[in-house]
Amino acid sequence: MALLCPLVVDHRQIFAFSGLLTREGDRLEGWHLIDHALSLVHPADPVRRGDRQTRVCYVPTAVGDSAEAIRSHRETFARRRPDVDLTVLTLFLQPSVPDVRAHLLEQDLVLVEGGSVVNLMAVWRAHGLPAILRECWEAGVVLAGASAGSICWHTGGPTDSFGDDLAPFTDGLGLLPFSNGVHDDFDDQPRRATYRRLVAEGVLDAGYAGEDGVGLHYVGTRLHEAVTLRPRSTAWWVEPDGSGGWREERVPTRALGGPTG
Repeated sequence: MALLCPLVVDHRQIFAFSGLLTREGDRLEGWHLIDHALSLVHPADPVRRGDRQTRVCYVPTAVGDSAEAIRSHRETFARRRPDVDLTVLTLFLQPSVPDVRAHLLEQDLVLVEGGSVVNLMAVWRAHGLPAILRECWEAGVVLAGASAGSICWHTGGPTDSFGDDLAPFTDGLGLLPFSNGVHDDFDDQPRRATYRRLVAEGVLDAGYAGEDGVGLHYVGTRLHEAVTLRPRSTAWWVEPDGSGGWREERVPTRALGGPTG
């Protein structure tokens, strides 16, 4: 297993999470994972922050720059986090800012929407975002996202971007040298079984799977902590067992607002 690392002086941070596909009377909601991502920004860094508001750029490429998704995020941030200076980067039909690189490097947090990871990466590559996002990561901008916005930072993972049947996606940014399974306990699709089979077959790299509401906080290229909205939900390390199968190990997962699960 790739062990959790102690928090060291490394400003490169990624928070990759599974949103809540279903609600089950949960005390917390998906927004609390975004709130946790905001907590990872270094507010005391005088060089990056000064006295200005926290800068967040929402990137809805994976849902085709949906106007409804943008409206919802603007309203939610205005209501719940008026301290945040929220901007939106759209790429359809052309970038919404004159200099994408300069704009993203000015942010404290880049928040990537879920949706189609295949279409997300195709559009990003056409606009040169892989190199820009790596530069942001190395400069200390926190990178975060749900579902497709989680898989994209890894080498790949199972996806339904091609159709209802889950298929392997292996064209992620690779900032993190692991694959990623999201919504690992989603009953409507065999995500858990498919992810482990693809890892066992060597189609996907060994990596981390997160159940609904679970977030993975990486510092540098190592996992620092897993957190969850649901105390019963968890993260898993999955790797080949050397004989054509797989083995998994439960990752200690801290319930947000509560003790370790």
